Amino acid sequence: MSTHEVETPPDQVAQEAKVLTCSDGVVHGTREDRSGEALAELLTEHGFTVVERRVTEDGADPVAAALAEMTDGFAGLVVTTGGTGFAPRDQTPEGTRRVIERDAPGIAEAMRLRNPLGRLSRGVAGVRGRSIVVNTPGSTSGCVEQLGAVIDVLPHALRLLHDTDAAH
Repeated sequence: MSTHEVETPPDQVAQEAKVLTCSDGVVHGTREDRSGEALAELLTEHGFTVVERRVTEDGADPVAAALAEMTDGFAGLVVTTGGTGFAPRDQTPEGTRRVIERDAPGIAEAMRLRNPLGRLSRGVAGVRGRSIVVNTPGSTSGCVEQLGAVIDVLPHALRLLHDTDAAH
């Protein structure tokens, strides 16, 4: 190993992540994808390697299709931003529920508890195959705040999901 390489301790295996922005405005070019960028930065700061960023339209069908593609054969974290509110097109949780196989309600609950405005988020979290899917709000501060509430436990959750040696 050269002097510039850093060996990752076995209990801190590098984790991969993907970010899905659910927004008609971003898809149509009328809004910048600030929340997707902010999530990618936060994930990187916490040792995740962001291997994909994608944008899809609002609505349950486009979200479900994108999540199915992004989780197929992937062993990591998929974080969505947008579509968790009360507007008619805010259907990210409905699309997510179509693809996840098991709920992870404790993650979603912890995210909502971070801030009183979190109570307005309908986001869900769950497992599909070897991936954990987590919904965050579309606002830049909201998505970072909510993911920040659980980012410390996600590497351990992924190790458990991947059935690696994770001390309990």
